[in-house]
Order: sequence, then structure tokens, then C-alpha cells
Amino acid sequence: MKKPVKAGSVTIGGGAPVSVQSMTNTSTQDVQATLAQISRLSAMGADLVRVSVPDEESATAFQSIIKCAPVPIIADVHFDYKMALSAIESGAAKIRINPANIGSYGVSEIVRAAKERRIPIRIGVNQGSLKSEVTPVRLAGIALDSAAMLEDLGFFDIVIAVKSSDVRCTVEAYRELDARCHYPLHIGLTESGTPAFGQIKSSVAIGSLLLDGIGDTIRVSLSAKPEDEIVAGIRILRACGLRRDFVEVIACPTCARTNIDVEGIATELEEKTQNLHKRLKIAVMGCVVNGIGESKGADFGVCGGKMQSAIIKNKKIIATVPNDKIIAELLKLVEEC
Repeated sequence: MKKPVKAGSVTIGGGAPVSVQSMTNTSTQDVQATLAQISRLSAMGADLVRVSVPDEESATAFQSIIKCAPVPIIADVHFDYKMALSAIESGAAKIRINPANIGSYGVSEIVRAAKERRIPIRIGVNQGSLKSEVTPVRLAGIALDSAAMLEDLGFFDIVIAVKSSDVRCTVEAYRELDARCHYPLHIGLTESGTPAFGQIKSSVAIGSLLLDGIGDTIRVSLSAKPEDEIVAGIRILRACGLRRDFVEVIACPTCARTNIDVEGIATELEEKTQNLHKRLKIAVMGCVVNGIGESKGADFGVCGGKMQSAIIKNKKIIATVPNDKIIAELLKLVEEC
């Protein structure tokens, strides 16, 4: 179990639930636009939101953002340690830096301020920011060397991240890091790309690590709206069995025996139950050949027939309904649970 640290109201590590975060892509200087985006991310399930603080104007705006943000805010700072000091003074819940581009004096000043405010520092090392190609083992080693800089200053509320755009490199680097340190890990695949392929790459990398018990907070980094990152992150946690308070819709892959619109029914059920925090599983099966047996693994479901379909609950057929009544019948069962 990793050492727990607190970022505002969110605990990272120490056996706490894996948290989901994203990063704003508005101009930080635009307070209203940034706050609006943070609020949308929070409403969609973000536990933490990171905001870039690149200059003095952004640092000034950050003060106003912190006061109204509905979730803990992480300040992302590069090069100028004074921006980190300003963010800490404003009330940042956590600071993200790369010590290599801050310098030893700047790091020491950031550590001093973070100690006073009792907030954690996340060390982020991206393969793309390094001057030469490195192995996953070396990538992990560079992050640990950076952590040692903070340890030498008597600071131990550390979160570590090592990222690459390559799935295998990312996974191997995190496995190495997990074996060599007790700090909580922020995991993700950097520069993963467009929403479609980026989500697949991120799911493979993040999912592989989570199933190994590695990772305390995640971000799905996409060249897309930050809101898409939160949706993807929550789906990964659900797929890995780390979040269970939702209605899961499973469905058969369809074949020539399919009698009902499996995709349409499953999609509509998923959309209409997406905001329900109930631990339920609905099975949508296109025919009775295997459908009745496979539906028994769910709380309830449907097995498609040509004109009418069987509704199953607790492994038993409880009703037969016209095919245009399938969704209404299943939603009724959801409401009753």
C-alpha cells in the first residue's frame, strides 16, 4: 500500500479509491471560462482538476479560480518557481512540477512553501521532455532521482508520474516505479492522440496497471475536450471493477439469429441509466439460443424473440413482452431496485 497524501478533500494512495482527474484547456487568465469548465468536469465525476499557471496574469487569475472551484485544484508549473509559490499562496491543493526544469533553488523554495501549507507535490517526468531516448527502467530512475531531491529537503508528501506516448514503455516504467517506491502514483499515457485511438491506448495502459494494483489517481490524456477524459477515466475504473455503483449494460455481439435491435436497446438503456448510482447489471441478448443462459449472470435482462421477447430476473423468465416494450419493461425493473 502506498503512502497516503491529501490534495484538499481527496486522499491519494493509502488504499483510498482511485481518483480521476483532467486538466483545463481554457486560458487560465479567463477566469469565467476556466471555472465553467472546472464545474462541468466536476459534474461529470472529476475528483481533481489541474490548471496550468504559466505566467503572472495566470497566477493572478488562479487566485479567483481557487475561491470558486467545486473540486481541489492542482497547479501545473514549469520553469518559473515563483508561479508555484503564488499558486500555493492562493490555495492550490497540490503542485505539479518537473524538478529538472525548475532548478535546485526553485525546488527548495517550492518545498518550503508546500511544507508550510501541508500540500503534496507531484513529480511528473515525461519521456518526450527528455533530451535522449531512455529505457522504462531509466525513466523510472529519473523520477526517483527527482523525488530524492525533495527527500533531501525533508519533504515526503510526494506523488510520482512517469509517462510516455508508448503503451509498453509506460506500463513497464510504472511497474518498475511501483516496485521501487512507496509513493502514490499518478498513472496515464501522455500524448495518446485522437479520442478514438487515444482512448484505446490509454485503456490498455491504465487498465493493465490498475489490474496489477498499480495506480492511485489517473488521467486519460486526449487531444479532445477535457470532459471526454473524465468519461473515459470513469469507464476504465468501471471496466476494471474499481467502481461498481452504476448500471452496467452487457450485450451479445449479434449474429444471424438476432431478433431485436441489440445495439439500439443496449445504447438507450445505458444512456437512460448513466446517472444512477445502483449496482446492477442488465443483459441484452439477441436470441434465446444462448441468451437465456447468459442472462443469468445479470440482475435481469432480455432474450430476443421475433415478435415478443423474454424478460429475465433472478435467473428466471418473469414475463414475455412485445419487442417495442422491452426498454420500458427493463427500466421499470431498474426503478424497482
